[in-house]
Amino acid sequence: MRTPIMAGNWKMNKNPEETQAFLNGVKGKLPESSKVQTVIAAPAIDLSTLVAGAKGTPLQTAAENCYFEDAGAFTGETSPKALKEMGLDYVVIGHSERRGYFHETDQDINKKAKAILKNGLLPIICCGESLEQREAGQTNDWVASQVEAALAGISASDVKNSVIAYEPIWAIGTGKTASADQAQEVVAHIRSIVAKLYDAATADAVRILYGGSVKPANVKELMAKPDIDGGLVGGASMDPDSFVALANYQD
Repeated sequence: MRTPIMAGNWKMNKNPEETQAFLNGVKGKLPESSKVQTVIAAPAIDLSTLVAGAKGTPLQTAAENCYFEDAGAFTGETSPKALKEMGLDYVVIGHSERRGYFHETDQDINKKAKAILKNGLLPIICCGESLEQREAGQTNDWVASQVEAALAGISASDVKNSVIAYEPIWAIGTGKTASADQAQEVVAHIRSIVAKLYDAATADAVRILYGGSVKPANVKELMAKPDIDGGLVGGASMDPDSFVALANYQD
C-alpha cells in the first residue's frame, strides 16, 4: 500500500516568523507519518525555521526549487547538497510557475531530479497541461512527454521513492478544480507511463499526487480515487487549521 502524502507548497509566501506561527498552529495535530505523510515546501528564506520546527514531529520538509549543481558560480541559485545538509527531505521541481515564468525546460528538470537523488533527497516532480492543451485533446501526450523527460536515465529504485504531482495549469490558483474523475484519469495515465518506462512494480510503488485547488471540501472525493495518493496543495496549505484538516482527511 502506498502511504498518502499531503504536501503544502507555499510558493513565495510567509517569512520566518510566519513560518514559526504555522508550526505552532499544527503542532500535535498532524497524523503519524505511517498513516498520512505531511510535507511543507517553503521559500528558501524560511527553510532553517521550518527544519528546526519540524524536528520531533511527523512533518517533513521540502524546498520549492534547487539547481542541478552542488556548488559554483551560480548567483541566486540553491544547492541540493546544502539542502541535504540542512536536513530537508524533498525538493519540488518542474512546477508550472517555474516552467512558465522562469523558462525551465524538461531537460533542466531531469538534471535537477538527478542532482536531488544523488544528494539523498527526493524529488516531487510536477507535470500538467494548460487549458488550451486540454481543450485540444493533448493532455495525455503532453503529460507523458513531461514525465518521460523528467525520468530519463533515473533508475527504477529511485523512481519508486520519488513523487510525481499532476497539476493541471488551468486549476492552479483559479478556484477551478479538475473533477475527481478527470484527476483520476490523468493520474492513472501517468502511472501507465511509468509502467511502460519501467515495470508494473515501479508504477505501483510511485506515489502520484493531484494539485490544483485542493481544499478540505474536496479532498475526500479526490483521495477516494484509486490512483491518487495525495495532494500538492497551494493556498489551503498556508492556514494551520486548513492544513490539519487536509492531513486528517481520513478521520
